Amino acid sequence: MTTALLGSRRGMIVAGLIALVGIMLPWFVYPVLAIDIVAYALFAVAFDLLLGFTGLLSFGHAMFWGGAGYVSTILLAKAHAPFPLAVLAAIVYAGILALVVGAIAIRRQGIYFAMITLALAQLQYFFVYQLGDWTGGENGVQVSTRGTLFGIPLDNDKGFYYAVLVVAALGVWFVVRVVRSPFGAVLGAMRENEQRAIALGFRVDRYKLIAFVLSGTLAGLAGVLFAVGNRLSGLDGVDWHTSGKVVVMSILGGIGTIFGPIVGAGVYESLDFFVSKTALGDKTNIVMGTIFALCVLLFRRGIVGELLATRTKRAKP
Repeated sequence: MTTALLGSRRGMIVAGLIALVGIMLPWFVYPVLAIDIVAYALFAVAFDLLLGFTGLLSFGHAMFWGGAGYVSTILLAKAHAPFPLAVLAAIVYAGILALVVGAIAIRRQGIYFAMITLALAQLQYFFVYQLGDWTGGENGVQVSTRGTLFGIPLDNDKGFYYAVLVVAALGVWFVVRVVRSPFGAVLGAMRENEQRAIALGFRVDRYKLIAFVLSGTLAGLAGVLFAVGNRLSGLDGVDWHTSGKVVVMSILGGIGTIFGPIVGAGVYESLDFFVSKTALGDKTNIVMGTIFALCVLLFRRGIVGELLATRTKRAKP
């Protein structure tokens, strides 16, 4: 249902509506909040590529998000590297880290896979904490300027937001191309019945590793956009809570829908921001938990997933 939707007229309409909201977003909310929403949307889409289309649940994706963010801000703040070089180095770091972690983790399945990714992510967290001279410890790494891209200054928040939006859109387009390709069809077959895929001659471990590397690299790119957009990398970026947050976003929007995690990220970040500004600000986690529980009970397939399922049922004779 999902891959058919992506190439259908309905899929184009949904994509167009999301793009329209993205274009108008910084005119209705604080531009840095808009940057956060788009960065988390790309992060959730990257995670959905792994969970929704490969069936692998990672509890350690913050290692790519936060690790790449640290690499980019350290290069910008301490090495005074050009912005494109800092971004490229951070993406390469995320890709290599995903290759190493994936080679270790894909040997296991289910909860064991999830726990291995969590353990390795926490290992990076402790390294980041101990290397305070480079990472700033609890204070993080602050960036005074974002630099320039092709001679264009990036310090204007609205201008940088639209650069982030373009990069995120390209990332989502890439994921759509992947899941609609023959490679994506194999991932779907593995998710539905791994033993059958093995019997058909597919080397499932290789496909899992490629999917894990693609997901981790895209998550790293999203982390760079977030860190540079906020001019800060902190320990919360590599903490396990961030890994949990992207899981919630994907479930909230709808696993395996691509568009769902985008909606889930927007809803989650918007609610988190605006609830924190109300009288219930000190109870934000309780409010968010309650909202999430209600959504899971009422929309078991997620917001977008439930809408798609309803439309599909109506279309049947």
